[in-house]
Amino acid sequence: MCGIAGFISKEKSAPIAERASLLDKMCRSITHRGPDEQGTIVKDRAALGMRRLAIIDLKSGQQPIFDCSENLAIVFNGEIYNYQSLKKDLEARGHRFKTNSDTETIVHAYEEFGADCVRHLRGMFAFAIYDFANESLFIARDRVGKKPLFYSLTERGNFVFGSELKVLLEYGEISKEIDLSALDSYLTFGYVPEEFCIFKGVHKLAPGTFLFFKNGEVTTRQYWDFDYSAHSEIKSEAEYIEVLREKIREAVKIRLISEVPLGAFLSGGVDSSSIVGMMSQISDAPVKTFSIGFHEDSFDELKFARIAAKHFGTEHQEFIVTPDLVEIVDDLVWHFDEPFADSSALPTFMVAKMARDFVTVVLSGDGGDELFAGYTRYVTDKRRSGLGNLPRAFRQNLLKPLSQMLPHGAKGKNFLYNTSLDAVDRYIDSISYFGKLKKSELYSKVLRENLNGQFGKAEAIYREIAGRAASENATDKLLYLDSKTYLPSDILTKVDRMTMAVSLEARVPLLDHELIEFVQTIPAQLKLKGNSTKYIFKKAMEGIVPDEILYREKQGFGVPIGDWINSQLKDRIHGILSEKRSLERGYFEPRYINLLLEEHAKKRRDHSHALWILWMLELWHRQFVDG
Repeated sequence: MCGIAGFISKEKSAPIAERASLLDKMCRSITHRGPDEQGTIVKDRAALGMRRLAIIDLKSGQQPIFDCSENLAIVFNGEIYNYQSLKKDLEARGHRFKTNSDTETIVHAYEEFGADCVRHLRGMFAFAIYDFANESLFIARDRVGKKPLFYSLTERGNFVFGSELKVLLEYGEISKEIDLSALDSYLTFGYVPEEFCIFKGVHKLAPGTFLFFKNGEVTTRQYWDFDYSAHSEIKSEAEYIEVLREKIREAVKIRLISEVPLGAFLSGGVDSSSIVGMMSQISDAPVKTFSIGFHEDSFDELKFARIAAKHFGTEHQEFIVTPDLVEIVDDLVWHFDEPFADSSALPTFMVAKMARDFVTVVLSGDGGDELFAGYTRYVTDKRRSGLGNLPRAFRQNLLKPLSQMLPHGAKGKNFLYNTSLDAVDRYIDSISYFGKLKKSELYSKVLRENLNGQFGKAEAIYREIAGRAASENATDKLLYLDSKTYLPSDILTKVDRMTMAVSLEARVPLLDHELIEFVQTIPAQLKLKGNSTKYIFKKAMEGIVPDEILYREKQGFGVPIGDWINSQLKDRIHGILSEKRSLERGYFEPRYINLLLEEHAKKRRDHSHALWILWMLELWHRQFVDG
């Protein structure tokens, strides 16, 4: 696992020493991603660099790595789990290897297959290959977006890329002008979606996409997508269960390849317990597991983590998160680069920090909810689906105006508005923190005017994404939408940044693309069966994971921020959001901010998520814009 950085200069005449110094500065900004060593090359127009966290081929896996002719150079972030079999295939085709690293396998695969090399890779990756012979750059990102990649073509014609946004900011030609559509999207969902970047002129390479840069032009092409159109020949539930169990076992097994200590996150939920269960069956030694808990009982899952740890005989470590630890939130803001408001980043960071004292690699259970319909919001949407049978004119001309007429905080206001919407819009509204109703009160007149028709751009994109799902089943559409949005932009961003912050590699077996491609053929009614979420997954894990974990009520990886905002965090959050410096940014109506603070303090309404989103935005502004 590493971090990569680089740029392609428009002018060849730029001094090498100057470019080497700049590349060094870019690489050092992500030392946390790779503390073991740094590798760079500055030649012709190209400057490629990386920071390495050594996992495989510790002695000879240094980057950049070249092909035999030394026309191609690669820098790589990730792990390729099928590299040994791929290497044998490439050797049979005449390729000769200098190392035993998965990195070298990629560069030879590119030499053999060109851009189609990505279809031969099984793993997580973001890599850049420069071809010195024809002066072209090839960049690719893994299928689901486990590894990040930012890029920009500057006004001067220079192409810059890196694993984190801060790499590009070090380059010096990146404007810090806010993209207001990205800001609007952040306030809607609590994260900046893949289609946006908080700074204008910077882009994220989409999951399952590769990029070419040549002659000053950028072209991108998607090579993989979630596909719900295929249907398996399997007919019986029992057969689905048998195949699924073996697919999960294999996805876990290939992720146990490591030359450094390895363990697993264990929350006590179905997903992480299933991963640990499979690891304990495959591994000869006890699995090292790590869990986080809270003093607040409604958020604490340690009881179930202990049950799983005891059942699987793991070497178990625990840590209790307290409000005092929120003092590290400024560090977390720095690691995310963009505004990011998923408060579970805090316990994710703490469990990663604890695990790093014992291991260098962990397996996690992320992705199970998007793959097997595990979120309770899928059940809620299913229950409300009948509302779509109401005449559209009735919903639009009666329910919507009625909801808009009700005063702020009125009971049923949000429900009436939600039920007035069409199916996909209803779901998008339900996952929004600041929907259209709340934005009409939150946004200042200046912000509304500056958005100038871009208001709700993210919602329109989400609507279009849901429409691309190759299935008419409502659950499949939501799984596709969440897999393209919430999964890479929130879940995987959180796991990547918080583990890399402490130089820990996280592997995600449930997001193995071969497993995903099989699960997509399973009928939706076997994932969400009645009101039972993850039905087929739980059935496949019976006999491996204890029933008291499999069939307990879903809790989620939440944080008691509602209580914290009214206790230890009260003065800090109230103070920052009410400061003249914050209010003068001109984004929000001060009256509405004060209303949120007052109602939450007096426990009239729970505005914890809204206040957290606003607080994270202001802390981000102070670090990345104010400087």
